[in-house]
Formats: sequence, structure tokens, C-alpha cells
Amino acid sequence: MAQFSLKPTSRYRWKELGLLILPFLLLLLATIQLLVIHANADLHATLKTNNLPTIYGLIPIFGLIGLLLVANITLSIFFPKSDQVLLPLVGLLSGIGIVMATRLGPDLVSTQAPEGIPELGSRQLTWVLAGLVLCLATVFLLRNINLLFRYKYTWIFVSLLVLLPTIISGIISFKTNAPTRDVLGFGPFKLQPSELFKIIIIVFFAGYLGENREMISQGYLRIGFLRLPPLRQLGPLLMMLGLSLIIFLVVRDLGLALLIYSLFLCMVYLTSGKLTYVIASLAIFALLAMAGYSVLGYVRERFAILSIDMVNWSATSDEQYQNVVGAGQIVQGLIALSSGGIFGSGLGLGHPAGPGFVPIVESDMILTGLGEELGLAGIFAIIGLYLLIIYRGYRIAIESPDPMSKLLAAGLTSIFAIQTLIISAGNLKFMPLTGITLPFLSYGGSSILVNYIIIGILLRISHNTAVEREGTS
Repeated sequence: MAQFSLKPTSRYRWKELGLLILPFLLLLLATIQLLVIHANADLHATLKTNNLPTIYGLIPIFGLIGLLLVANITLSIFFPKSDQVLLPLVGLLSGIGIVMATRLGPDLVSTQAPEGIPELGSRQLTWVLAGLVLCLATVFLLRNINLLFRYKYTWIFVSLLVLLPTIISGIISFKTNAPTRDVLGFGPFKLQPSELFKIIIIVFFAGYLGENREMISQGYLRIGFLRLPPLRQLGPLLMMLGLSLIIFLVVRDLGLALLIYSLFLCMVYLTSGKLTYVIASLAIFALLAMAGYSVLGYVRERFAILSIDMVNWSATSDEQYQNVVGAGQIVQGLIALSSGGIFGSGLGLGHPAGPGFVPIVESDMILTGLGEELGLAGIFAIIGLYLLIIYRGYRIAIESPDPMSKLLAAGLTSIFAIQTLIISAGNLKFMPLTGITLPFLSYGGSSILVNYIIIGILLRISHNTAVEREGTS
């Protein structure tokens, strides 16, 4: 049971509280700047007292700060040994996402918001608050991490049931030139089942690979230069990977396929340490990619966008811009990024949204919107935050004495790394743009909730590791 004899100097998470102060100040300043700019359409007008933002306008950001403080106090009382850096990092990213969603919401894009459509920032704030609650609930409920691995096949079955409506919809409306919307509606709420599928497949890989790591790392079945594990150990892995890629063919989600295959490569390499497995898997992926390119028209369109020459604009570039579906999104996004320069136009002073500007900037293209208003320096700072989250996640994995928990923490952290890489490269025209979200920044409820569940699992693993080490020391 948790001990309630709280000693403020020894148990309270002062390091975490100190790291939260900077995000609080930055988010307050950013929100005030947005409200001032919105209230003063004429930027050259004299700033007067009646133009200053009211306390009412700051309530959303105060709500986020309040719940982060509640989370800090709760963790200090019940889980003082858990990692103290993750919460401030994700809190800052979530706050930036809320500020940007508020900036892109209909009430700030235009002076007259469409009636009945709430502000994007308010909805994003609601999802973040729900995510923080889910994060704390995960830390409380997940007392024994091994329970996840014990029922790994059950989790797979549950995930397939959740994905079943999307799979059926994909089969009924099968088209090779367009992806299927991976969305389930529950009244006013819309969720993406594939977001939860990411966690489940990592739990399966961590549990299965942890149990069979010796057989998989040694390899007894020789095929050419490869030494593979026996079919008994290899079969379930190939079955899960094949099932995931079949779902991709039905749902036709390029981002989901890239993410699942990348996670598979990461988990296999972390378990075996064999680069030959990764090279062979990449060769297989190249063959599958060629097949998908030839069969699925929308995949060909995504790759056609990469050939548009933005530097030396020509008649061919203009033709591709006019005729290739989705080209306008990437081209406008790159123009927005280039207009931001080193330091950006300033928060609230750019033109990332509205008619004729970057489409779907609040989710798929959020990086370009941030780049226009925060500049290259702001983008580097945001990438630095992601790198710190990835570092802390892998550090939790390295310190965990349990092989399965080690793989679970590493796999969940890899989700953040791979998603950030895929969507950032898509925004910059290095890779085809996919529907994957930028963690904690992109607008969307499912992604926010699942990301906070991942943070909750990482916090629980770090706490269990620290308690176990103290018990054995």
C-alpha cells in the first residue's frame, strides 16, 4: 500500500515542479499574446487598458496549469519515485498544441466564427485534460506490468474487435485511389481505433519477444546468410506482422503501415541485436512497397508529390501542382515554412489557416504552421523537446531490470520517435505525407488520449524500477 507519511523535503517532486514553471510562464505569455493580437486587429493602434485580455480568456490555460499541478501533487504522494522529467515535457508540448489550436480555431481565424462550431482550442484542451486523467489512472491501475503480457493474445483479439467496423467499412468501400477514414463515431465523439492498436501491438511484441528472446537472438534455422529462429517462435511474429499489413491493405492507411513495420523492426533489433534481421526485413518491405505502389493509386499520388520541384518552379511543377491530389497541401506548407525564416512571423501574426492557405494545418500540417510563426528556431526547440522525451523513455527502458518491461518501455518510446519522424518528413517533402499525428501537438482526441496512456505506462515502469532497486539494495 502507498505510504501517506509525506515528508516534503524527501518525497515531494521538487525537480518536476521546478521544470513545470517554465512551461507555465511560456504558455501564459503565448496565450496573452494571442488574445492581445485578436483584440487589436490594427497592430499599429495604441494598446489600451480596455484592449488587454481578461481573466476569462486565460481560464483554459489556467485549467491546464491547475491539472498539471494536481498531477504533480498526486505523483508526489503515491508515486514519488517515477520519472520527474516526462510530465513537464509533455505538458509543454500539449500546451503549445492547445495554444496553436486556439490560434487556428474559427474565432481567431476570422472575426465571425461559424455558429455552433466551438473553438478548436477548447476541444483540444478537453482532450488534454482527459488525457492527463487517463495518464494518472494508468499509473494507479497498472500495478503489475506483467499482467499486460499475460493476456497479450487477449489484447490482440480485443483490438481486432475494435478495428472490425473500420475493416468492414474498408472492404465495402474499397477503392485503390483513396484511403479509408479510420474513425468510429460515438455520438459527438470520434475516435481512431488504430491509435489504440499501436499500444496493443507493442504489448504483444514485448511480451512475446521477452519470452523467446534467447531463441530469437541465437537463431537455429538457416536460410542463405540468415540464421532465423525456429518456426515455432517465428510464426506468431510473422502472423502478427502479416495481420497488421493486411489491415493496411483493407484500411489503406500508409502511415499506419509505416509505423507498424518500423515498430516491428525496432522491437526485433532490440531483442536480437542482429542487423541482418533488419536488413532482410527492409528488403521485404521494399518489395511490399513496390506492390502497394503498383496497386494503390493514392500511394502513387503521394510519391508524385515528392517529385515537384519547389526551388526551380517550372511548367511541369505547375502542372503537377494543379493535377496531383494533395500537392497543394505540401506546396502551401513549404511556402509557409519558408516565409517563417529563422525566428518566424510571431505567434498569431502568420497566415497558416484560412481560405487559400495550408489545408488541414491543425493536424496533418501543424509543423508548417508552427514553422511559419515560430521560425526555424522554434522548430528546432520543438524537435529538442521530442528528443528529450525519447531520451527519457529509453533511459527508463535501460534502467528496468525486467526484460519485458524493458522492451515495453523501449517500444512505446519508439512510437513517439517514429511518428515524429514520419509526419515531420512528410511536412518537409522528404517522405510521402501520411495521416499520422505529431504527438501532443496535432489536433485530435484519440492521439492525445493514447499518448498520455503511453506516458502513464512509462511513469509506472520507472516507479516500479526505482522501488525494486531500493528493495534489493
